[in-house]
Amino acid sequence: MYTDPNSCLYCTNNQTLHDLMIEIAHLRVSRVFLFKEQTYRGRCLVSYDRHVNDLNELTDEERNDFMADVAQTTRAMQKAFNPEKINYGAYSDKLSHLHFHLAPKYVDGPDYGGTFQMNPGKVYLSDSEYQEMIEKIKENL
Repeated sequence: MYTDPNSCLYCTNNQTLHDLMIEIAHLRVSRVFLFKEQTYRGRCLVSYDRHVNDLNELTDEERNDFMADVAQTTRAMQKAFNPEKINYGAYSDKLSHLHFHLAPKYVDGPDYGGTFQMNPGKVYLSDSEYQEMIEKIKENL
């Protein structure tokens, strides 16, 4: 399934996107977001700047830049929140815009040892709590 860029969540920067996540920063070739649903404390998403369907559509240089952005983001998450592990998810069955979900996992936390849930809908924070998390990530980007 190929999503039209004119209806793409990331390309149109629409209200649905803003209801789901908060933009933190722009890196080499991508945008970094904090998920509003925080079952996995510190969960972020890295979205490629241009509308491409899959990692294999990028040149080697573009892919390397994107993966450097993903690694830079996970390093910042690791420093900011100290999870046991960060799970990576690149699911785009219904939204074919290259993006990676980055879900921190904690030993005594939800779904440790298993797959993270896309949107459990359980943990939402106050604006000030989101801002505090964003600042911690930005300090380490």
